[in-house]
Amino acid sequence: MALAGLLEGLAPGKAAAYSAYDEILYFLMDRYPETGDHVRDAIAAGHSDVCTIERDGAEERREESLAGIPTETGYDRDEWPMAMCEEGGAGASVRYVTPSDNRGASAWVGNQLENYPDGTRVLFITD
Repeated sequence: MALAGLLEGLAPGKAAAYSAYDEILYFLMDRYPETGDHVRDAIAAGHSDVCTIERDGAEERREESLAGIPTETGYDRDEWPMAMCEEGGAGASVRYVTPSDNRGASAWVGNQLENYPDGTRVLFITD
């Protein structure tokens, strides 16, 4: 569907938000349901649905987002926005998810984004 078709019928202001990206990534909700639910819920709670790729500083943003959140045996701590995103870091949403779901989702997203340069704005769709 053309971008114009996607934007048609959106409330004023929504079209502007949808034009603030370079690429679209349709998250595989059926393959990675726990991580997908977290991304969807975090976006619904007000976190950005756009990830501006910024690989430099990812480790620092990860430390910021996970600060004060203890590890739990048998779970990963999933972050949204992701640490590789400029929007990640302090204040990110963090949820415990099973390692296979989280690591599978991370690998899949990483593969989808690997050829995009830093600064690329990616809109995540979770529907």
